[in-house]
Order: sequence, then structure tokens, then C-alpha cells
Amino acid sequence: MKKITKIILQVAIIHIFLFLAIGIKALWPVPLPTTIIGLILLLLALQFKLIKLEWIEEGGRWLMAELLLFFIPSAVGIVNYQEITSLQGLGLVLIIGLSTAVVMGVTALVVERLGGRT
Repeated sequence: MKKITKIILQVAIIHIFLFLAIGIKALWPVPLPTTIIGLILLLLALQFKLIKLEWIEEGGRWLMAELLLFFIPSAVGIVNYQEITSLQGLGLVLIIGLSTAVVMGVTALVVERLGGRT
């Protein structure tokens, strides 16, 4: 029971940053989604040691473990579209695969270049 309470409190801390981001978005027209703003705020709080990683680590791991559940409804919904199994669907799958590979490659290059600047 103690572990569950700890995870709930850590998830609540993470949500505080989301609520701060919602407030920022309401006050200023920032061209970013609130979730991204919240993650940036969380990153800054961790970098400036306003919060410790131990305060959110288990809650973050739990959220990441449960993330797959959010994709199940969309994956099941895809079955309803016969176009995806046709030639047009094959083209879409190839485009998605290629764009994913490009994004991963560019991300790797950026991380590699910025990684040496610590």
C-alpha cells in the first residue's frame, strides 16, 4: 500500500507541472502544446534542482509502463479501415516507416553533436 501511495503522490507532482503549463498557456499565447510546456517546466525544475529525481522517478516509470494502454483503442480502430490493407495502405505504411527512420536519424545526429558539449 505504501508503494501505491508513493506512486500516486509522484504522479500528482508531475501533474502539477501540467497544471502550471495550462496556466501559462491561458496567460500567454505560447505556440506549444501544454504537455510540452509542462515537460519543459519539469526539465527546468530538475536541472535547477528545485525538485529531486527521486521525487518523481517511480511515478514516471509507472506512467511510461501504462503508456501502451493509450494506443490500444487506436490500433483496434485501424481494423475498421480496409484502405490500409490495400495498395494505398502499403504506401502509407512505407511513408510512415520512412519518416520515422528520418526522425530517428536526425535525432541521433543532434544528440551526437550536442552530447560532446556537456
